[in-house]
Amino acid sequence: MSHDLFEAARGAMAFAHAPYSNFPVGAAIRAEDGKVYTGANIENISFPQGWCAEPTAISHMIMGGAKKIIEMAVIAEKLPLCPPCGGCRQKIAEFASKETRIYLCDETGVKKTMTMDEMLPFSFETELLG
Repeated sequence: MSHDLFEAARGAMAFAHAPYSNFPVGAAIRAEDGKVYTGANIENISFPQGWCAEPTAISHMIMGGAKKIIEMAVIAEKLPLCPPCGGCRQKIAEFASKETRIYLCDETGVKKTMTMDEMLPFSFETELLG
């Protein structure tokens, strides 16, 4: 099941706009509707005005009508097993559960699987705050 997310994330990475960092990243989400939503990082010369691959994928998911991340794959061209940055972890947590699986990939496939709780322990819990 995770292999198709790896392929989708790798395909999304090809659309990255990373002329300043030269650090393309791709992400793919499987949402509760069963569909896969993708994103790539899109940089802006006015740092930090660009956005990461993960929130790009989240925005596609929301605009597609889904609200819940079931699982997610992340891949970076120059850093195997690149985890989401701290800000992205909280953005993911907004639409995920503690059990949501996050797949960290290299150029050959999924190499590490973590739960959202492992990735961001002690996160703000949306069901308690909102």
